[in-house]
Amino acid sequence: MSKKLIATLVLLVGFGGLLSGTLFKVAEPVQAIVFQFGDPRRVITEPGLAWKIPFIQEVEYFDKRILNLDPQPEEILLADQKRILVDTYARYRIIDPLKFFQSVRFERAFVQRFGSVLNAAVRDSVAKVEMIDLLSDKRIDVMNEIVEKVRQAAPQYGVTLVDVRIGRTDLPAQISQNVFDRMRTDRVQVANRLRAEGEEIKQRITAEAEREKTVILAEARRESNVLRGEGDAQRNRILGSAYGQDPEFFRFYRSMEAYREALGEGTSMVLSPDSEFFTYFGSRK
Repeated sequence: MSKKLIATLVLLVGFGGLLSGTLFKVAEPVQAIVFQFGDPRRVITEPGLAWKIPFIQEVEYFDKRILNLDPQPEEILLADQKRILVDTYARYRIIDPLKFFQSVRFERAFVQRFGSVLNAAVRDSVAKVEMIDLLSDKRIDVMNEIVEKVRQAAPQYGVTLVDVRIGRTDLPAQISQNVFDRMRTDRVQVANRLRAEGEEIKQRITAEAEREKTVILAEARRESNVLRGEGDAQRNRILGSAYGQDPEFFRFYRSMEAYREALGEGTSMVLSPDSEFFTYFGSRK
């Protein structure tokens, strides 16, 4: 290989390296700042190829999509002296990468600083209301106030606020346990009261049933005694009428009944054979 060809190849490689160090690509979802010895020189927001001075300038990229900010939950004392944990989050977009870099330099620092701004706005707005307000339509007014405060602070960081929301509001662990214990105590008291009322109703129904039972049985006994008396009277009338018609047959019938009652199974009697009781056992001619 000739020296001229080697020199040409070396020049081509060097030119390629120089060209690759000069050109850089700005993708669609990002924007870039060109720095020279740490000082910003150009802001590039449109996608495509751009240039820089190799070995002297460098490029820093910043996302221009919607980004998420989710600070730590904040414990807040409400106007009714109740403590709650408020978990908020925000959505933002970097619209001025230069101002963003000058104010916070990196996204991690922005999350910490702007997260403090968001929590402060939430704390100032939520602390003025009561627990019941956060569960009613007034929650919308509180959210609008928070959004307005945070939106006013956003431009100084080179961002625009897309949305702010309260993800959830919880009671601190100790308070939650106390509330749970109190609710359980209340439920136990209600259960005991209902159980006592049920027992009282049961006793009242039982007493009423016993009273009705007694009345029904008494009425039944009275009616049965009346019917029995009427039956006995009618029987006596029939027997009296029969006795009037044939006294001898009546005496015979009564004797037969007496025999049946007196000479039942397992009955032992000691009587004289000529006793009047055996009148109808003798032979009759």
